[in-house]
Amino acid sequence: MFYEIVTALSRRQKQIVFTVIDAVFIPVAFFMAIALEASVQANYATLSQQLLLVVGLIVSGAGISWWLGLPAVKLAAYEARGMIRTGAYAGMLGVVGIVMDAALGGALPVGVFLIFSLVLLVLAATWRVGLLQVTLEIYRRGKTRMRVLIYGAGQTGQQLVAALRQDNAIQAVGFIDDNPTLQSATISGLRVYAPARIKDLIVEKDIDRVVLAMPSMRTPQLARIAHRVRSIGCEVHALPSFAELVGKGELEARVTPVCLDDLLGRNRLENELPGVSHAYTDRRILVSGAGGSIGSELCRQLIACKPECIVLVDHSELALYTIEKELRDISANLTIVPVLASILNDGLMRDVMLEHKIDVVLHAAAYKHLPLVEINPLAGLNNNVLGTKVLADAARDCGVDRFILVSSDKAVRPTNVMGASKRLAEMLVQDLATRSTATRFSMVRFGNVLGSSGSVIPLFEEQIARGGPVTLTHGDVTRYFMTISEAARLVLLAGSFARGGDVFVLDMGDPVPIKKLARQMIEGAGFTVKDAENPQGDIEIKVTGLRPGEKLHEELLISPDMLTTPHAKILRAQEGCLSEFEIATAVKDLRLAVETRDAAMAHGVISRWVEQGEMQEAAQNT
Repeated sequence: MFYEIVTALSRRQKQIVFTVIDAVFIPVAFFMAIALEASVQANYATLSQQLLLVVGLIVSGAGISWWLGLPAVKLAAYEARGMIRTGAYAGMLGVVGIVMDAALGGALPVGVFLIFSLVLLVLAATWRVGLLQVTLEIYRRGKTRMRVLIYGAGQTGQQLVAALRQDNAIQAVGFIDDNPTLQSATISGLRVYAPARIKDLIVEKDIDRVVLAMPSMRTPQLARIAHRVRSIGCEVHALPSFAELVGKGELEARVTPVCLDDLLGRNRLENELPGVSHAYTDRRILVSGAGGSIGSELCRQLIACKPECIVLVDHSELALYTIEKELRDISANLTIVPVLASILNDGLMRDVMLEHKIDVVLHAAAYKHLPLVEINPLAGLNNNVLGTKVLADAARDCGVDRFILVSSDKAVRPTNVMGASKRLAEMLVQDLATRSTATRFSMVRFGNVLGSSGSVIPLFEEQIARGGPVTLTHGDVTRYFMTISEAARLVLLAGSFARGGDVFVLDMGDPVPIKKLARQMIEGAGFTVKDAENPQGDIEIKVTGLRPGEKLHEELLISPDMLTTPHAKILRAQEGCLSEFEIATAVKDLRLAVETRDAAMAHGVISRWVEQGEMQEAAQNT
């Protein structure tokens, strides 16, 4: 009730209330002054004789108070300036009292009015300070306050507590500090606890947030503390020092950006790759895996080509919703059709292609996370191989003009299930290319894509944010890298250059040592590498060993023979494939393995047909 009353008052109403309170204390101060002045008889007759004077003081006090702007001073800001105004108010009213007493023919000594001014000063200041505390308590009880633990009982932590005491939305509950000499002590009115008690304190005291008030601590140490607290389920914020916030000059950047050209091992090619709008303008395009890293970038770049329609196919509801919303926001006039489905749904894929009269299929849907596919080989082979078969057959039968498969460098002499699944998918597309008269089938093969889901860059960023260590599977491992925009442009170019059965690769420069990449990212984030040469460093690079099926170095080509394309940075590889009968047999055996949940049989299909394809390729090159 009190909270509603206080918050409902307007600013002018509050000023009137303050004026009335000041007026009430004027007679109180005056009568106290008479009582304190020894030369005056403080009896009923004396007090009754001064009623007219008191009324005059009340009226004059209200006018002086408004003239000085005393009611306009906010309670929360009542400090030195407010005290000065109050002193002026009390002094001026004392002078007014002397003049009025003389005019009325009174005989009160001057001492009464001196005491009156002093008492009025004390009362006017005291009621304001007291009312501030009462008002704060009313606000605090009338609304939910955020309860925080402050990690660090040093100067910054104490300054934070002092600031929060004036805040009615946040309440500091206690300190956490690593210093044993401070633990169990009371600082700034709050108890200091040991870090081991954080979990219990969060539950017992209903903590909403932990604030790290240790700006002098190195960032990796702060990151480790923050990670530990977040794992308990509590929000964590870090606070810079107050000196840093208001210090001279601009704040120095804490993070030095890493040059993307250094990560790639070459110059970026976005500006060198030619435009492809002519191949997709006014076309009806289906993008599978449209919500993924590559698929969503393909959709963004297609917008600039002004297609007639884009059909988005993805089995992830969230991913499909996200990319559809983004595309509608940036291109309101484009026809966008979201299809929530798996590419393994043969009937639906054919219906979609026929209904929307699809001209181009960009097939980016795939399971690509090597360790997960290695553990779940049947799911990986079913989606990556049989899914490609379904979509490619549907494209051919529905008269699609172009079909472009997004492949991977792991398809080259694969040593893992994911790479083998991509190589089998390539063989399927190559086989269809030899037998299709209407649809031009092609593939584009590239290495790791910077920033894509599951790639090494986000993993390293997450590990650095936690304070390390950064994990590396082998000290000598290397990879090719490209940006998402480069990868998407290459896929679109493959479609515009395609003649049938082509494998397009990008001149990606030299492979990048992953250890060098890890070091660059650590140092680019403002940290130092902790190793034998620098034992006091911030973040360690830890070698965990190669994962099952992981290569030390990736390749982009099976055959060394390369052909040119209309662009110097894009090359075409003419690679052999299995015969139609062999492909049919491989697909039949793989489908049986998936239906019977026979992982051993699936591995047998890989061993037989992928390795046989590699041997045939080698024989053709000799």
